[in-house]
Amino acid sequence: MSLTNTHSSYGGVTKAFHWLTALLILTALPLGWFANELAHAIYDPNIPTTEDDIARAARLFSLHKTVGITVFFVALARILWALTQTKPGLLNADNKPEAFAAETVHWLLYGSLVLVPLSGWIHHAATDGFAPILWPFGQNLPLVPKSAFLAEVSAGLHWLLVWTLGGSLVLHIAGALKHHVVDKDSTLRRMLPGRSDAPEPPAQHHSTAPAFAALVIWGAVLVGGWSIGVFDEHSKASADTAELAEVQSEWEVEDGTLSITISQLGSPVTGEFADWTAAIAFEDPAAPGPAGSVDVTIAIGSLSLGTVTDQAMGADFFDSKTFPTAQFKADLFKTETGYEARGPLTIRDKSMDVVLPFTLEFEDDEATMSGSLELNRMDFNVGASQPTEDSLGFTVGVSVELTAERDEK
Repeated sequence: MSLTNTHSSYGGVTKAFHWLTALLILTALPLGWFANELAHAIYDPNIPTTEDDIARAARLFSLHKTVGITVFFVALARILWALTQTKPGLLNADNKPEAFAAETVHWLLYGSLVLVPLSGWIHHAATDGFAPILWPFGQNLPLVPKSAFLAEVSAGLHWLLVWTLGGSLVLHIAGALKHHVVDKDSTLRRMLPGRSDAPEPPAQHHSTAPAFAALVIWGAVLVGGWSIGVFDEHSKASADTAELAEVQSEWEVEDGTLSITISQLGSPVTGEFADWTAAIAFEDPAAPGPAGSVDVTIAIGSLSLGTVTDQAMGADFFDSKTFPTAQFKADLFKTETGYEARGPLTIRDKSMDVVLPFTLEFEDDEATMSGSLELNRMDFNVGASQPTEDSLGFTVGVSVELTAERDEK
């Protein structure tokens, strides 16, 4: 058997690429399906989740992603090889509509084999944490930032393209079986391993029309996906966000961020609270000692924590429906080395005294503050169903940065 193609038959390299691709696709698709089924249960805040559930989903997603990346590189190699080869002619070229459909499906397949894993890879790179690709080359992509919006869009694209790949794959298999069972020609046999005595194809001309038709189909899929809301934001956590009342404060917060960082399956995941208030009373003393007070209220439902936002709102974690806010009421102190906020932090129904070290910089009546501390989630009964660090670390980093102006009223 020749390794290269001829006008009437496929060579050994092309056959190897074909069946390797088929094996990888038929592995990646069920892995992705089972992983998604587990993920839906994990992300549903009303369904109790165990560490075994999360670990199982992570393994399946990691395998799915790894096989998908393999498909991407195999597809690129297959396309590059095809560009150097003679393309065997269609045995049914005289049947113009059928030949046109066959070539259109081939374009859809080749394009989908690149676009499906690429969109999934972009989604992975734009998302923090969870289920790494099983290889030593890192988890990020050049020019792809960590972005909830990009992750949402690429996830929608991936879902639509998977269905496009699945549809074109079904049509491709149906066409091959039709040739073999109904037409009884050599179309399928010439792609099987070994040597096949394929007849000489009829004279034919390959046009760009099937490629254009494939582009139209992809465009129609994207428009259809957009029309049914595939690219809409899917997180429902904001529906449980408490509306915080305005507070009277000697210092008005002009700008600021309040973020947390967790460790999920060994990877850091950072999220921010979009809605929180701070009533600040502060006078910088000349010597170490009391400096004022602060009363911070946080809308738990305003947290955005990547793909696990909805899970974080569930009853086993923050339980935002029952406990819509968290509160930190602290006295401020000037120390020998900087400043500290000391007082009870209340999350869920648990309160614990904490110390938040912070720095302050003044410019006229404007102050810039930056501070951080580490908490143990178990102290507040957050994630009690995961009593080990196998999937979710105990330590939660909290960071706050703000700029405030003195209220002269």
